[in-house]
Amino acid sequence: MSKVYRIKYEQKIPVSLDTIWEFMSTPRSLAKITPPDVRMEMTGELDSEKMYAGQIIQYKLYPLLGIKMTWVTEITQVKEKEYFVDTQPFGPYSFWHHKHFFKEIAGGVLMTDIIDYKLPMGFIGRIINALVVRKKLEKVFKHRFKAMEKLFGSFDYPSATHRTGAQSAD
Repeated sequence: MSKVYRIKYEQKIPVSLDTIWEFMSTPRSLAKITPPDVRMEMTGELDSEKMYAGQIIQYKLYPLLGIKMTWVTEITQVKEKEYFVDTQPFGPYSFWHHKHFFKEIAGGVLMTDIIDYKLPMGFIGRIINALVVRKKLEKVFKHRFKAMEKLFGSFDYPSATHRTGAQSAD
């Protein structure tokens, strides 16, 4: 029985929708908000500096224990200044689907990330998720939250991010 996990993060950012979209729709921006220990590097050439549906982006990264991995993402959907979706046709997950939503709100933008993912290896994958992968993803998104605050400022409220529990898609 395979298990698809879901995590969700939200962040309010006190800048214009145009500013956030410009940053987030530029593939090279990802490295600026990824933890340094992941050592994410774009390895393939970009045929466009702006994201578009069908764009393939290749990375080299070291997500766990200094082990080098290749990560290939495809931008599958883009609706300018509203959302984009990336999937991973090649990489460490047996399934990866990441939706990025942007909504103008009073004082800025609400940015929402919803990630559905599945690991290979069945039961062993579930154990690895519980012990390592979920915690690593949480660390990446907490770092991303802080990096976005450093770049764009923060709202004055105690908790701007949360996650939802794993959901099964059996």
